[in-house]
Amino acid sequence: MLANYFPILLFIVVGIAIGTVCVALGRVVAPNNPDAEKLSVYECGFEPFEDARVKFDVRYYLIAILFILFDLEIAFLFPWAIVLKEIGWFGFVSMMVFLGILVVGFAYEWMRGALEWE
Repeated sequence: MLANYFPILLFIVVGIAIGTVCVALGRVVAPNNPDAEKLSVYECGFEPFEDARVKFDVRYYLIAILFILFDLEIAFLFPWAIVLKEIGWFGFVSMMVFLGILVVGFAYEWMRGALEWE
C-alpha cells in the first residue's frame, strides 16, 4: 500500500531539494551590496504621493469581479461544448439559463454605470 505513494514522496523530496539548492546557490553566488539606487522606489519612477494604506475605488473591484465572472464563464463553456451531444437538451437548456443569468447581471452593471471610467 505504501509503495503506491513512494513516487509522490520522491517527487516532494526532489522538489524541496531543488528549491533548497537554488536558494542556497543564489545566496552564495550573488553579491549583496545594496546602495541607495537599489533601495529606491522602482515601480513608477517617482516617490509615492500618499500612504500605502489608501483605499481603492470600488470600480477596481467591480472590473476585477467582472473579469473573474467572464473568465469562469469561458471555463464552463469549453467542457460543455465538448460533451453537448451526450448531455442533450437538458445540458443545452441549463447552459442557456446560466448564460442568461450572466447576461442579466452584465446588463444590470452596464445600465447602472459600473463600467464607466472617469
